[in-house]
Amino acid sequence: MKKIVSLLLALVMVLALCACGQQAAAPEAPALVVDTCILKEADDAMINNYSLLAVNPDAPWVDADGNPVSDVAINCVGAAALINWLLSEEGQTLAANYGFDQYGEYLFYLKDGRPISTAEIPAATEETRRIRLSTTTSVNDSGLLGYLLPIFEEKYGYEVEVYSAGTGKSIANAKMGNADLIFVHSKKQEEAFIADGFSYVIDGMENERLNYMYNFFVLCGPSADPAGVKDAADVKAAFKAIADGKYTFISRGDGSGTHTKELSLWPEELGITAEAESFKDYTDWYISANTGMGACLVMAEEMGAYILTDKATFLTFVANDGVMA
Repeated sequence: MKKIVSLLLALVMVLALCACGQQAAAPEAPALVVDTCILKEADDAMINNYSLLAVNPDAPWVDADGNPVSDVAINCVGAAALINWLLSEEGQTLAANYGFDQYGEYLFYLKDGRPISTAEIPAATEETRRIRLSTTTSVNDSGLLGYLLPIFEEKYGYEVEVYSAGTGKSIANAKMGNADLIFVHSKKQEEAFIADGFSYVIDGMENERLNYMYNFFVLCGPSADPAGVKDAADVKAAFKAIADGKYTFISRGDGSGTHTKELSLWPEELGITAEAESFKDYTDWYISANTGMGACLVMAEEMGAYILTDKATFLTFVANDGVMA
């Protein structure tokens, strides 16, 4: 009898262990936190170029109302130091590799024929320590600056103050004398900045606009993809499908490089421009947010909407479970 009882107890223990093993081997899949996903990418019309421009100390400064401003001081030494470091072998390698360990793919790519600096970078002095950088939210929200700038600051002793907004606002900020350099992504606006006398060629470079890296814009939306964006022939066909079906779309609406690119992708017959009057008949589906990339991604997720964004910021958004600072 004792042997039978012992055998029964042993059998129960074996069965219990097997059950535990089976449960451990097949855990439930975690629920997705972010439903918004990339639906269209790597289209030739979606390349996103980034440029550095030094601010001219002798520029025709204006205030927010366009009135002349005097007594503007530009830190040319600090601006050149940061530009030269970003364009150095160290700076470019760090930028090109940023994000790969976390996301398993590169967030930024270096352009062929890009400017490369071998200039000696001076250590900061009391007069040159503070550098004001005016940049786009697509650079800042991706986390790139938060990764690069502390390395530069620790090595050379500078302190970089970052003003982050859409490219249009970042350039306007520089035109008022509130920046020593800009880091933006809208060729047309950059060229106008140069033509208006607000930039200059730093020593060792061939031109004012230092276009050295790029990534891609991506068209994102709800995983259900009611507009069929994923199956569209190209990104312009995808935008047409969104408009035809009147599916909710979140526009930056802030004059940024991303906003400028988005406007170029809608069917011409819609007549959508930066002016509110141009989309007054589309407000049931076209939402002009007039805010940064991170905030717009949060809106798109909450509303199940489509959105154009740079890929770097989108991957950061997903990695943060849909939360943007």
